[in-house]
Amino acid sequence: MVLVQADGVSASRPGRPLFADLSLTVAVGDRLGVVGINGTGKSTMLRVLTGTETPESGTVRRGRDITMAVLDQAAALPTGTVREAVGEGWQAEAALDRLGLSPMLDRPVGGLSGGEAKRVALARALAAEADLLVLDEPTNHLDIEAIGWLEDHLRSHRGGLILVTHDRHVLDRVTTRILELDRGGTFIHEGGYDSYLAGREDRDAADKAASVVRRNLARREREWLLRGAPARTSKSKHRIAEAEKLIASVDPAAAAREGDLDLHFGTPRLGDKVLEATNIGAHLPDGTALFDNLEFSLGPRERLGLIGVNGSGKSTLLDIIAGVREPETGSIEVGPTVRLGYYDQRGRELNPNHRVREAVFGDTKIDHNQSKLLERFWFTSDTQMAQVELLSGGERRRLQLLQVLADRPNVLLLDEPTNDLDLDTLRVLEDYIDTFPGAVVVVSHDRAFLDRTVEEVIVLDPAAAGSAATGLPVGRLPGGYEAWVAARKARAKAGTGVGGRGSGGSGAGGAAAAKGGSAGSKAKGPAKDGAAASRSHSTIRHELKTVEKAMAKLEKKVAKLEADLADIGDDHDKLAEIGAELAQVQSEHLAAEESWLELSEELESR
Repeated sequence: MVLVQADGVSASRPGRPLFADLSLTVAVGDRLGVVGINGTGKSTMLRVLTGTETPESGTVRRGRDITMAVLDQAAALPTGTVREAVGEGWQAEAALDRLGLSPMLDRPVGGLSGGEAKRVALARALAAEADLLVLDEPTNHLDIEAIGWLEDHLRSHRGGLILVTHDRHVLDRVTTRILELDRGGTFIHEGGYDSYLAGREDRDAADKAASVVRRNLARREREWLLRGAPARTSKSKHRIAEAEKLIASVDPAAAAREGDLDLHFGTPRLGDKVLEATNIGAHLPDGTALFDNLEFSLGPRERLGLIGVNGSGKSTLLDIIAGVREPETGSIEVGPTVRLGYYDQRGRELNPNHRVREAVFGDTKIDHNQSKLLERFWFTSDTQMAQVELLSGGERRRLQLLQVLADRPNVLLLDEPTNDLDLDTLRVLEDYIDTFPGAVVVVSHDRAFLDRTVEEVIVLDPAAAGSAATGLPVGRLPGGYEAWVAARKARAKAGTGVGGRGSGGSGAGGAAAAKGGSAGSKAKGPAKDGAAASRSHSTIRHELKTVEKAMAKLEKKVAKLEADLADIGDDHDKLAEIGAELAQVQSEHLAAEESWLELSEELESR
């Protein structure tokens, strides 16, 4: 049964088109993902399809007597309590519970925060059991467990689904078709997230006007997906290089960026001492502990993630690190060379009358690198002169992120940076963090983003207050998000009672994260000698990354030499010459791999 059909639909904003001549049919069983950079009209298209906005041209027909449930960016709710807004029935109870709303059932909706209101609006849409679900960024403000539940719920939905999201795991697991909005054009990709990436890659390769950066980011994203999406645990990283050989549709020259661009123009040097947290604690107004006796250090090139369910204290901890809030117990010591850049969930206030470049760099003439930084985050030369009031919600968040980066920090604190950002911007941000010369601390529920950016995590869990035995590793966990998920699954399989909301692993009641150790103990693994014992986590991780880059270069050399051997023919002198060089490079690669394994074992033993 056809639920909604669009024929030749178009829409625009002052000065430029959003999309034109869009023709689309959504039937029962279809799960359509909608992607495109901020400002291309994704939310506008949803409003056109649902009838809350009239298209400038074309027609939209909806099936007779169908029911629709819509989650809009504005998250409008009726008056009354949370329970009254969502409704009765087991569907409503399940949605309220799994989205973490049970403690606020009797609260009036008028007193909810923006994130809480969005979750209530999502629960209301899911409980409606409509023929057509239309959801605009439903994963914003959800924690990791809630997103996992939402994935399963959407996959089992028997009606139709239209979904705008930046969550790559959700797109990969849920969608069966992708609608891409790109520079005024519309493109349908039959299949899930991989079909979209393949189609985007092919189109960008054929488009001579497309930037090399854009093609390269999409290509690397598909490499990540083909090797199994999350594959960042330390033991598997050296074994996945072979998967890159599957990517052969783009000229290798596309991996190089055009020009010499310093995205970190003038980033101040960061000394060895960055940050030391000693026995810090914070509590809710009713006295409930968020975390107690939390200890950790931050190295000069460290990538650290903070994860946990909503309300576990992640943003509170980030506020303490940023100096916005004092710890109730303990202390934070910041190094003398640290220059903090804090991107919080609220973002800096934007003057709607300012132009984009003025909002970032002030009312002065900007230089080449500043202009290129704006372009790198999809603010073209024309858009740089646009007024802030004309930007979409996602474009404004992107602009607020650039305001932080333009201050030239050497330590980045990012609180839910992926909310409202499009896929292209996420890839750029991941690329930026990968080459950032300072330290980064990230709070995020975006599993792909965590997988791509952080090397270790601290898990916060207020349910662990007063107990060191939550059934999960306590303290800093090497391997990032995927290592935490693996630990949770292992404990659940062993029957330790792990599962459900609030189980998560670390942090409270004296069982907080130690400097590379475990609860109640700062003991580090056996060292090979005194020098090794003094090596910091960040030093070892930096060496690991250096070795990984060397291995990647050597693998490319091996591939090239093998190809050369295949093309030589009967030239025995040349065969001997290249064969000897190949043997040497293979030997260097083997030595690099052995070094990688030794460093991995050293890191895991600490």
